[in-house]
Amino acid sequence: MAHELNDRHAGGSTPRRIADAHVHALAEIDPLTAVYLGLNPEDDRLTDLSPAGTGALADLARRTLAELDALEASGPVDEEEERRCARLLRERLTAEIAVHEAGEDFRSVRNLGSPVHNTREMFTLLPTDTDQDWLRLGRRLARFPAAMAQYRQTLEEGLRRGLFSAPRQVDTMVGQFDEWIESERPGGWFGELVGPAPEDLREQLTATAVEATGSLVELRDWLRDVYGPAAQGTPDAMGRERYTRWVRYWTGADLDLDEAYRWAWEQFHELDAQMRVEAEKVLPGATPMQAMKWLETEGPAIRGEQEVQEYLQDLMDRAINDLQGVHFDLADPLLKVESRIAPPGSAAAPYYTQPSLDFSRPGRTWLPTLGREAFPEWDLVSTWYHEGVPGHHLQLAQWTYVADRLSTYQVTLGGVSANMEGWALYAERLMDELGHLTDPGHRLGYLNAQMMRALRVIVDIGMHAELEFPADSPFAAGEPMLPERAREFFGAYCGLSADFLDSELVRYLGLPGQAIGYKLGERAWLSGRAAARAAAEARGEEFDLKAWHMAALSQGSLGLDDLVTELSSL
Repeated sequence: MAHELNDRHAGGSTPRRIADAHVHALAEIDPLTAVYLGLNPEDDRLTDLSPAGTGALADLARRTLAELDALEASGPVDEEEERRCARLLRERLTAEIAVHEAGEDFRSVRNLGSPVHNTREMFTLLPTDTDQDWLRLGRRLARFPAAMAQYRQTLEEGLRRGLFSAPRQVDTMVGQFDEWIESERPGGWFGELVGPAPEDLREQLTATAVEATGSLVELRDWLRDVYGPAAQGTPDAMGRERYTRWVRYWTGADLDLDEAYRWAWEQFHELDAQMRVEAEKVLPGATPMQAMKWLETEGPAIRGEQEVQEYLQDLMDRAINDLQGVHFDLADPLLKVESRIAPPGSAAAPYYTQPSLDFSRPGRTWLPTLGREAFPEWDLVSTWYHEGVPGHHLQLAQWTYVADRLSTYQVTLGGVSANMEGWALYAERLMDELGHLTDPGHRLGYLNAQMMRALRVIVDIGMHAELEFPADSPFAAGEPMLPERAREFFGAYCGLSADFLDSELVRYLGLPGQAIGYKLGERAWLSGRAAARAAAEARGEEFDLKAWHMAALSQGSLGLDDLVTELSSL
């Protein structure tokens, strides 16, 4: 079984044994990680969110690095799989420690991916099949107030050190908490969570949910009344030094930010031209923005949460049926992916959660509804190819499936965001190449998704590295890339809703460097495929795309510094 991997490599220490041991050690001190991986099913704790808890995670990373140092000092690692694992483990832990030592843990207030968001998401992953499952969930829920107190202690330490999150992040998180707290059911969102519990347990669990939500009210009020005023004047942008640290964390590469910025502008101009052609097919005489607004209000749409959930499930099922055996060879556990509605108060972007290591919890896509009742098709199709099949699900579920050939670390905690998001954006392009986006509205949605990812590189690097709109920009040429102007620019060339784009801007400012990995990661995947194809043709062989896909998806995680080289050799 995948969760027993730390016992797999016999005959002494190896990088993969060290990596596997790190996963299991981390699961012991970080129950959120354990739930995500499907480890320690009898555990009922929550992660320690205090300064001591975050310090313990960094100490574990340092100990693991020291063990890897000692192993490599004793002699060279001969096996290529072991060398690949060692490179990944060293790069990832070094990047994590750098972020910790810069004090980023002490200002983790943002609209997604904060310790509070991660804790809430954990509850959506817990099993609820038996009374014992519900009781264990209830014990974890009873610990939620203590976890919120620990998180507040960490932010208070940030205040003492003068490390603040920007007011924009604080205001957004306070607004999200309002949504989590407000509900017709006692206990807010947590009350809704325990609503399906067995009747004889529901009263007890609801009382626990009320207490959990009460602690969230206290945290919200403290953020609004104490933290927010103290953070006034904190700039939204990180600055180049802090930003570069985060770029390494999210991409596994030391990027040339100025080159990436210029390249993204080239992509912008190319995509703008393609979108104008496609818009004409949707609505003759229309600009891309006019065509997308027409699709949003007049185009085909699915009405109702249950209906859109079923639509997206059918889309994934059909994609698997069309691709299986032709462009991919998928094992049976990968043939199941669930479409779900995201809990209220989520950020606007859809997302995917990886299956547990034993596949007892399948891969799942999640759609935030944002209070909507109608869901236009034009921007859903390509997005679900990204989130589900052949995007995140095929890569991350395949990683899980081959964990016994690699290491648990390489297919879970060592995941590099730019690699994963790059594959998912490549997957959208692949479906276009294979003829699955011939409907003009669906294809305009695909091009708009590509445009959004190019714009992400532009505004994310531009804001945080404090660059200017270039001379050939059709918008604000020569002006500094300030958040308000970046948001205007985004809205002028991306056909998604204002609420979505507002949420996206806050995301880029709060998770610096993460958003650039989609388009830059796709660039790496396309470069690797082109090099592998050219090498096959130079040998006089036909390039086998299906074999390349499966080999590429079976090598586990790599940072962008290594990805192109590895993909080119497949």
